[in-house]
Amino acid sequence: MSIPGPVGHGLQLAPFRALRYVPERVGSLAAVTSPPYDVVVRPDGLRALETADPYNIVRLILPQADTPAEIAEITNDLAQHQALIADGHHRWATYLRLRAEHPEPGPWDYGLVLLVDTARYPLRVRAIHRLLRLLPPSTALEALGGAFRVRTVEGPLPRALEALDAAAAEGAHGGAGPFGGTAFLLAGEGRFHLLDRPDPELLARTVPADRPAAWRTLDATVLHSVLLEHLWKVPDDPAHIGYIHDAAAAVDQAERHGGTAVLLRPVQEDVVHELARQGVAMPHKSTSFGPKPATGLVLRSLALG
Repeated sequence: MSIPGPVGHGLQLAPFRALRYVPERVGSLAAVTSPPYDVVVRPDGLRALETADPYNIVRLILPQADTPAEIAEITNDLAQHQALIADGHHRWATYLRLRAEHPEPGPWDYGLVLLVDTARYPLRVRAIHRLLRLLPPSTALEALGGAFRVRTVEGPLPRALEALDAAAAEGAHGGAGPFGGTAFLLAGEGRFHLLDRPDPELLARTVPADRPAAWRTLDATVLHSVLLEHLWKVPDDPAHIGYIHDAAAAVDQAERHGGTAVLLRPVQEDVVHELARQGVAMPHKSTSFGPKPATGLVLRSLALG
């Protein structure tokens, strides 16, 4: 491997350490380079449906249909459970629209889904933070005008996030009303600021009243309805708001570009289930669900039925 050297000293060479492929010892190169994904395994243990290649690609070929007994067993088992759409609400809506446009029986009566066994892979709900690209923290704090209690908290980031959790827990159990647990952590300009205890009258004017209380009191609801739309007047478009899953990355972006990172707490899983049972969608970019499936492409031909 070559690296640039000082001007006038010519090319410098550095050793490059790598692995040597020995077919006699490891067998297929794909077994070394392809990631260890979970695969479809039949009860007899044969992995006949999986292939892999040295280019880090794993292919799973699913049969068009299993035996009637297997289909009946799966159908009976699924009939006793509920499935939460953690991701893919737009695809689900597309399925429903496609079926409505074709009243006659056909392949549009079915859709592709990935069912995850949460007993084996428990659902993880994480927060999605906001990067306000064009709003400095000083401007954001000035625009609050007493609508929230504001306190400066000490860093580093893990300590500031602990303060956010503590403030939310204290407010939720302190008799401060349904919005008592509302809290945000603002980062930027080398400091952290904790926002909590929002003005009840402002909440009554700005938070939509036509949704369940569990939806109205979500931090994401208050953030967009009260702070972004009413107080800060920040348009919800990519030029003004970035959605970042990692808190440290959000803070780093805010510091480097002079914006404000708004850090949120994860939504409780029971709240997600409660709203789903009521048929109420979560606010935009309010939750990040895991574990994530491997990136890939799944195709189903309607022409094949």
